[in-house]
Amino acid sequence: GLASMTDGDARAALNALELAINMSKSQNQTSKNGNDPVVVSAEMTEKGLQRTSLLYDRAGEEHYNIISALHKSMRAGDADAALYWLARMLESGEDARYVTRRLVRFASEDVGLADPMALLQATAAHTAAEKIGMPECDVIVAQAVVYLARAPKSVAVYKAYKAAKSLVKGRTSADPVPLHIRNAPTKLMKTIGYKEGYVYPPDNNYRRGSTEGFSFLPPNIENTHFFKEEDVEPGHKLYPE
Repeated sequence: GLASMTDGDARAALNALELAINMSKSQNQTSKNGNDPVVVSAEMTEKGLQRTSLLYDRAGEEHYNIISALHKSMRAGDADAALYWLARMLESGEDARYVTRRLVRFASEDVGLADPMALLQATAAHTAAEKIGMPECDVIVAQAVVYLARAPKSVAVYKAYKAAKSLVKGRTSADPVPLHIRNAPTKLMKTIGYKEGYVYPPDNNYRRGSTEGFSFLPPNIENTHFFKEEDVEPGHKLYPE
């Protein structure tokens, strides 16, 4: 039935029904009985769905192909292609919130600290999709898509966290926290060395990073580096500097 063809989406179903009625009216007007009641068949409804690309299986392969196309278009900075794939999804009855959740992820994974405002654009679009929904939020989502496509790209944070996660899962998940950066709420803890040697950075000219003998990482990985600030699109920089 219509409900299954539109995957239970009421908006898509109403659009499909309206198109089917219009096509049925047009067919009746060309017959001898143009004033007869309009009869809408399942076949006509399916034709309406196909004509407007509303036959959209949100659990099928094409669903994932199109979101992949949107993602890759934004990654390559092609705003036109990104808008096209966005329209294919939204006008086919896709839940705008599904799209905006992917935009929020993209803003950190693919744009990252090359443009921190990208995350604000994406989360604002997601809020709009939740609060006002379609069709009113379509241009807001489109704005976010264009912004993300045009924004400079960096996967520095994405790769850094992926490396840290891999290390933790692999062999260091039980490594103890170095004594000098442990919490020391009691005298006993301080007596056995908790927090000993730690220097509050604002009291040390806001010094960054580890000092000699006092790493912020467990001893067996103290020289490990995850974050690479040079991992950014040429001609751009990461924020904050």
